Amino acid sequence: MTNPVPTTPQELASFIDHTLLKPEATDADVVALVEEGARLGCFSVCISPTFVPLAVATAAGRIKVATVCGFPSGKHVSAVKAAEAAQSVADGADEVDMVIDVGAAKAADFEAVEADVRAVRAAVPADRLLKVIIESALLDDDEIVAVCRAAEAAGADYVKTSTGFHPAGGASTHAVSLMAQTVGGRLGVKASGGIRTLADALGAIEAGATRLGMSGAATVLAELAGGPAAAASGY
Repeated sequence: MTNPVPTTPQELASFIDHTLLKPEATDADVVALVEEGARLGCFSVCISPTFVPLAVATAAGRIKVATVCGFPSGKHVSAVKAAEAAQSVADGADEVDMVIDVGAAKAADFEAVEADVRAVRAAVPADRLLKVIIESALLDDDEIVAVCRAAEAAGADYVKTSTGFHPAGGASTHAVSLMAQTVGGRLGVKASGGIRTLADALGAIEAGATRLGMSGAATVLAELAGGPAAAASGY
């Protein structure tokens, strides 16, 4: 399942979760990220849970606020993931991106994967989006399909390729395409990890991504607008 390819910076920006998840990020960094994301017209900013209250206050309704849960390893007890998600929602997050237990997927224990997602879904109200990070670079095709099916069965709104933190790699067009085929438009597909150029971004969308996680939105949008000079005018 492919999507229309954006032809303007505004169209592409509407796909982007402008992301800052570095552990060394400061309050000032997050304020700058929110201001830049709002100026560029990005869909959301994605920040660590401790920054949710600051991001929500800074955004003031101009841009959605997303955060992460069980990040980046996914090796958290489900109840802990659920508590973390519940706190983020209470702090005002619009979206939560949770990491699965990849080891359970590699052991073909997809019931455990589904139960883990279901626990977090119970903590994230239906009016807030839940995205499920599957770390696709670590999975074979059969595992990707099975994990996407487990996420859908558990009530997720999106499946997402990667944390961007694992050395195995980030999003690939093959994984995005397979994920999109598996969820068949019933869930969104977020490509994240290693999307640094306009070609990366458009390739992911052509493969079926409905959202992009990226930290270099300004550079990519400027490339679509016609080069670095465009950055001075907002892209």
